[in-house]
Amino acid sequence: MRHLIIALSLLCCCLDGTAAGKKASRKKAAKTPVEVVDTVCTDTFSYFFGLANSNGLKAYLASRMGIDTTYMADFLEGFRKQELTTEDKRMKARLAGVEIRQQVETQVYPNASKQVNDSTDVLNKTLFLKGFQEGIANTAAAPGMDSVQKVVKKQMDYYHKVNMEKKYGDNRRLGEEFLKQNAKKDSVQTTPSGLQYKILTAGSGEIPQATDKVKVHYEGHLIDGTEFDSSYKRNKATTFPANQVIKGWTEALTMMPVGSKWELYIPQELGYADREQGKIPPFSCLIFTVELLEIVK
Repeated sequence: MRHLIIALSLLCCCLDGTAAGKKASRKKAAKTPVEVVDTVCTDTFSYFFGLANSNGLKAYLASRMGIDTTYMADFLEGFRKQELTTEDKRMKARLAGVEIRQQVETQVYPNASKQVNDSTDVLNKTLFLKGFQEGIANTAAAPGMDSVQKVVKKQMDYYHKVNMEKKYGDNRRLGEEFLKQNAKKDSVQTTPSGLQYKILTAGSGEIPQATDKVKVHYEGHLIDGTEFDSSYKRNKATTFPANQVIKGWTEALTMMPVGSKWELYIPQELGYADREQGKIPPFSCLIFTVELLEIVK
């Protein structure tokens, strides 16, 4: 009997402890609820995830790939195929040809014409398309690509000169007239290249070689007086190799003793020629005041 009473007492203690533990667990769980994340089975989730990723595809097909979305059944037929048949590959190539033809007509040809003369009316469109087609087909009648590229480059250079003359030829003519009149002044000297200069201060130092690095102060103007650059205004002299500037500068610097200050009158062909350089229009005659401070050793 004594042993039975002890056993019952132990059982009650265990039950009380378990109940107490459950109560404590409930209290703890109430304080930090666990969020249930796994709401569906993997198969359902996979299907819904695929659906979610298809959102916006029709708009992409229409806007980016040029596909008529009324033919989505044909699109889906292709999507279901894992491999293309020979006929499918033919159709894919044919559709690519149609797409490229549209790009050539709407983009390539107009851009090519604009390169020639800012107009889409210069080139013969029919022959342009024929040349494009035969270049792809690599027909025997088509000339070799090397000779084609040479002809195109030579003609494009010609058109470039014609267009630049039309747009900026007045700059060249005004510069030539300015230099013609300027050369008549007693203080101005002209070199065989056409460079003109006037000595403002005669230096007595060493004369740079073309490969020497020089330090100078300068300011530059167009013939109408427009200033386009000045190291004086920046309050900082400039250092550079004498042979890494425009031809007119290199020629002048390799004649100037250190300490000299000259005014240079540079023909467009010794300046930037048909290039536009910041505020300097193509074919501009340039006037520089240049002060040679030192040869940087």
